[in-house]
Amino acid sequence: MPHTRTTDVLIVGAGPVGLSAAAELRRHAVPCRLVDRLPARLPYAKAVGIQPRTLEIWDRIGLARTILEAAVPLRGQLLYVNGREQARLDLTLPPEVPYSFAALPQYETERLLEEYVATLGTAIERGTELLSFTQDRDGVTARLLTASGAEEELRARYLVGCDGAHSAVRKGLGLSYEGDAFAEEYMLADVETDWDLPAGYTVRSVRRGVDGSPDDVLVCIPLPGKGRYRMSMLVSPELSARAPDPASAPDDGVAHGLEAGGRVPELSHIQAVADRLAPVPTVLSRMRWSSVFRISHRIVDRYCEGRVFVAGDAAHIHPPTGAQGMNTGIQDACNLAWKLALVLRGEAGPALLAGYDAERRPVGEEVVGRTVRHARHGMDADPDDPMTMRLREAQLLVGYRGGPLAPDPYGPPFAPQPGDRAPDCAGLTLSVSAYPWRLLDVLRGRTAHVVLLYAAGTALVAEAAGAVEAARAAGGGAAGTAGGPTRGPALQTLAVLARETTATSPAAPARPDLAATPDTPAVPGYLDAAGEFARLYRPEGPTGFVVRPDGYLAARFPLSGTAAALSDYLAALSAPR
Repeated sequence: MPHTRTTDVLIVGAGPVGLSAAAELRRHAVPCRLVDRLPARLPYAKAVGIQPRTLEIWDRIGLARTILEAAVPLRGQLLYVNGREQARLDLTLPPEVPYSFAALPQYETERLLEEYVATLGTAIERGTELLSFTQDRDGVTARLLTASGAEEELRARYLVGCDGAHSAVRKGLGLSYEGDAFAEEYMLADVETDWDLPAGYTVRSVRRGVDGSPDDVLVCIPLPGKGRYRMSMLVSPELSARAPDPASAPDDGVAHGLEAGGRVPELSHIQAVADRLAPVPTVLSRMRWSSVFRISHRIVDRYCEGRVFVAGDAAHIHPPTGAQGMNTGIQDACNLAWKLALVLRGEAGPALLAGYDAERRPVGEEVVGRTVRHARHGMDADPDDPMTMRLREAQLLVGYRGGPLAPDPYGPPFAPQPGDRAPDCAGLTLSVSAYPWRLLDVLRGRTAHVVLLYAAGTALVAEAAGAVEAARAAGGGAAGTAGGPTRGPALQTLAVLARETTATSPAAPARPDLAATPDTPAVPGYLDAAGEFARLYRPEGPTGFVVRPDGYLAARFPLSGTAAALSDYLAALSAPR
């Protein structure tokens, strides 16, 4: 065995989830290795829906524009029952939400993420398979089989399994993966149509039997390209009767995903379903690929064990209803990565990592339950109003209230609280900028916790900024990874001044920076000129907010209580409750 190599984090699986984990870790300057047993990206448009919350995450790292230039908008859904249009559902969201729904083939999402990660100095090690691993109190020892056929021993401080429904990491940990498979088999194909239905709309066509239950279905999701859709439908009787290739059957009993080899639908199989169910006559062409696939619903009993974690399909699988799977996995990765970074830098205690399971497993359980319910009974079975449903599908309602990093609420009812997504808002101005900024613009590229101080006067902000600096200097104070005290995470302070703030000059408001004094650091400031921050964050007088590196609120407090609130939060980072 050659000399053992080392790294901080080993990521197994280079799909969208593994790439997202690598992107976040590298942004935080954490060394990592990213391996995948496949020799190249798969050319299949598997996960295609991109949710608004995922776009917000990509905005924070500076990737949203690149993704949007490659994607197509998803404007809504056209629903047909027994050949007649029943509804046109528009995917509208409140005006303060910066992004809408989009679609992009998974291989394109992976390509763009891979290129981004490469700019940060990490390349995918393709054709490299995880054979086994063991862990102890100080790290994980992994055995890898490289593309050259040689075995390598790698020592990592942490291991993250993003290796899909048949995860070797999950199996190595011995995690349970409870659930079941749907009896139905489906066909999936990437084709072009010649119909003139409105662009940007998903087409769902259902045939109902005499008892009202659906017995045939066609779902078409638009992709980039004229008339191009990813179509899914029940498998044709001819293919269903044909035995699958035994070599393609999973050896772990998890029937989920595309079937490798064996039964491959031809264009004629897809055309036959379109002839039956397409809302208008159409001739299909240019089939790029097709497959038979199965759907299961499963979730692990825990997302981590010691120094090893699972994310994405390695932790949860479910029906593709609402395009939740890939997006949920990307949020898993984002949630975990900043916590790993803080612990690895000695800025938080190792107990912080237990918060990954505490925050993300309830989300996974809700997504699995909801998608199964929608797959079996339709969206009509959901008791929520249409806007709430859209916000939930957009993953904008995902939150961690009551979790280990969410202190007690403060402020008026319906105000954003610790554990909630930090809302975006428009209309933040600077005297040196000729256009208003969004809060996403202000937070883009930052990896530290951001403390937002809201008040109508600079004196109150200056006093609170001094308390932030004192809390930052004091650090966390609990045991870190090396046994010594943690020094606390980086804190960046920004002021948001109420629009009634008195300008220092009657001719033109000055940039509301607070000049540094011996006791107070300089604080960049923005004027809430449109009143949007006040409307969406609902401060009661001078109020402070802490935004986590993943874009969730960590704390909300009266400005007079800045020191106590930050002390409590930093203590929670060192040893979550």
